[in-house]
Amino acid sequence: MSITLRPAHSDDLMAVGALHYRARLAAYRDFVPAEALAAISAESMGRWWTERWPYERDSHRMTVAEYDGRLVGFTYLGPAPDDPAVGELYAIHLDPSEQGKGVGKLLMVDALESLRQRGWQRASLWVLADNTHARRFYERGGWSVSGEEREGDVGTAITRQLRYVRDLP
Repeated sequence: MSITLRPAHSDDLMAVGALHYRARLAAYRDFVPAEALAAISAESMGRWWTERWPYERDSHRMTVAEYDGRLVGFTYLGPAPDDPAVGELYAIHLDPSEQGKGVGKLLMVDALESLRQRGWQRASLWVLADNTHARRFYERGGWSVSGEEREGDVGTAITRQLRYVRDLP
């Protein structure tokens, strides 16, 4: 299996939205109500990325992972909104069929290196508190819970999120 990582292009964004949608359905189905997950379609997620990208592409970075020309994952990173001295991993999502194959680890290593190359010495991310699978992934990768919490939404559901932090190598 040969995965290619590359910077995203504007013509990737609808596919990123569709992948984001599939990844959320699979990852959150056990703790976010189905109607809340269904409240945002794959197409609307693609439009959301398409609208967001022009405003942030100079200060943020999206990387896509491809396998045989098919988008199988992506990351999105940039400055933390509450502390520009910290880099934030805003998103890391995989096609559900790619879980457990090492793609997530490749994306994470790449994201950490990109954050470091951009001059940050510390990184943060937010994860749904009930997403134990993702939390274990981050903890195996050297991230730790900071103690900060917030509420956010997934579709129409309000969720509790935990902040994870780590030093950059």
